[in-house]
Amino acid sequence: MKISTEIDSIALHVGEEKAVELVAKTGFDAWDFSMFQMCEKKNGILVPTNHPTAQGNYLAFARKLKQIGLDNGIVCNQGHAPFPSSLKSIGWLKRAIECIAEAGGEILVIHPMNNGTPKENAEMYFELLPFAKEHNVKIATENMWNWSKFLKHSKFAACATSKSFNAHLDAVNDDFFVACLDIGHAEMKGSRTNAPEMIRALGKRLKALHIHDNDKLNDSHQIPFSMNIDFVAVVNALKEIGYDGYFTLEASSYLENFNKDNVTKGVEDLKNAAQKLADMFEEEN
Repeated sequence: MKISTEIDSIALHVGEEKAVELVAKTGFDAWDFSMFQMCEKKNGILVPTNHPTAQGNYLAFARKLKQIGLDNGIVCNQGHAPFPSSLKSIGWLKRAIECIAEAGGEILVIHPMNNGTPKENAEMYFELLPFAKEHNVKIATENMWNWSKFLKHSKFAACATSKSFNAHLDAVNDDFFVACLDIGHAEMKGSRTNAPEMIRALGKRLKALHIHDNDKLNDSHQIPFSMNIDFVAVVNALKEIGYDGYFTLEASSYLENFNKDNVTKGVEDLKNAAQKLADMFEEEN
């Protein structure tokens, strides 16, 4: 089992180029190209920032990151498009597809519209799939959540339950459209499910993961084994379905209390947690 991690939280301390290098040097097998800094949300739509992925040389930037990874013995396994997603954001989502293809990644996670139906979200994905296929990139949808101020916990959003997730996959019904299960989202109170149940329901459609820990209430995005998620049950479910993708961390909040001088220690911690998960997966039952 190969391990990977998102680079956005590392890049906030040292930049993307150094982030890829750190991911390699600490022992990960791959890196996740997080493109959250490409855009920001204004009036409900995505507008560009001054980040390299939003500038005219964005493909050269992606190529440079790919080469840094290759020079250090790792590859880009997947990426994450900016969000919120919508038909109004198609141009930026296509740019993210170009970037992940240029970086060598095989899967790009593109959020569904939280309050969209399977049919409404399918319309957005149908707009993107021909372009994704041209670039040999699979699009992965992800289980989302909304927040209830009244209940003080999460509530339903697109793909939040096994039924909704599979309905979204069925609505598109394309080999280039797959599932990325966010383990933390599935374990939030109000999700009406849990990660092992979702894993079994998705089966072979599950091709990517966002792995992080939480308190079963908030979307904490913390390092695995630090909070309340039962990762033994999660890994056992992944074994049952014969999961053959990467173990990709999205513990993006873990490095918030680190700085550029000690971030290497934080990335090492993440690698050790990811390796523990991988070792669990490889163990005989």
